[in-house]
Amino acid sequence: MKLHDNHRTLFGLATALFVTLTLLVAIIPALNNQRNNAPLPGTRQLTSDEFAGKQLFIANGCVACHTQQVRKVAMDKGWGPRPSIAADYARNGRTDLWRNTATLMGTGRTGPDLTNVGNRQPSIEWHLLHLYNPRAVVADSVMPAYPWLFENKRLPGANDKVVSVPDAFTRGDGEIVATPEALQLVAYLQSLKQVALPDGTPTPEFLYQRPATGDSTPGDDAGGLIKLDGGALYTTYCQSCHQANGEGLKGAFPPLKGSPIVLDGNPARLIDIIMKGYDARVSEGYAIMPPIGTMSGLTAEEIQAIINHERSSWGNDAPAVPLDEVKKLLQTD
Repeated sequence: MKLHDNHRTLFGLATALFVTLTLLVAIIPALNNQRNNAPLPGTRQLTSDEFAGKQLFIANGCVACHTQQVRKVAMDKGWGPRPSIAADYARNGRTDLWRNTATLMGTGRTGPDLTNVGNRQPSIEWHLLHLYNPRAVVADSVMPAYPWLFENKRLPGANDKVVSVPDAFTRGDGEIVATPEALQLVAYLQSLKQVALPDGTPTPEFLYQRPATGDSTPGDDAGGLIKLDGGALYTTYCQSCHQANGEGLKGAFPPLKGSPIVLDGNPARLIDIIMKGYDARVSEGYAIMPPIGTMSGLTAEEIQAIINHERSSWGNDAPAVPLDEVKKLLQTD
């Protein structure tokens, strides 16, 4: 009897071959990948609000312009402290029995990569203002505004999240209030954080690194160190709120140009604000500043470079702060 003359035998063998190949090619390698790429210590599952924010992120087309992968090339170093690895995505379990969870690594980068945006930009107020009108915080931004995630209220309630919007960008009467959807989307963005690899695990190196730039000057505690670029650090950690010209945004973020805190001969308060945040100017309409230094793990050398850049830019003319003084103030705190 020929094999193809018996349909039961033919279809049975085809089914057995299909199941065997599925096990060998798909299921067993997938299980092996799960074992080899377990979630990293320090990561967690998304909360209900963060997961809802992820769905909004997809529904509003954010995936078309933003990636979530730090490539292994030096030009990506600004998006995260290390290249992404498979274990970074191990928390992306199934949505339910029938649906897999989207891994939003992306394929195009019209906007910045968001892998580490929760650490890079921890301010809720900044994210809300950016969603309401991106041009309010980044003048040349091509990102569309999302005003439908906000509403105007003449008398906001005690539980309403009022967004500090500069007068030039307000629409309608009353206060701008974030909807629950806006807060969920921001909660998702703030959950995007790269964690350090476990002790003993080698950190992948960035490829094609360019020589460090800056003036080669003796360091305070070691000779021949390359001076950190305070302007570049300011751009990374401060510029999105306080702007490139140091003038901030009226009604949202205070200026550093001419700021008595920045120009103070004693930098203790300035360093304290960087490490612990600041909420003393909320009554003036300014947003609460998060503890950028603590959340971003800034070193004494990086803090020195940032504050000396602020103290000597935009017409500011305060004396440079030595590294020893910064370290002493950090130890005091």
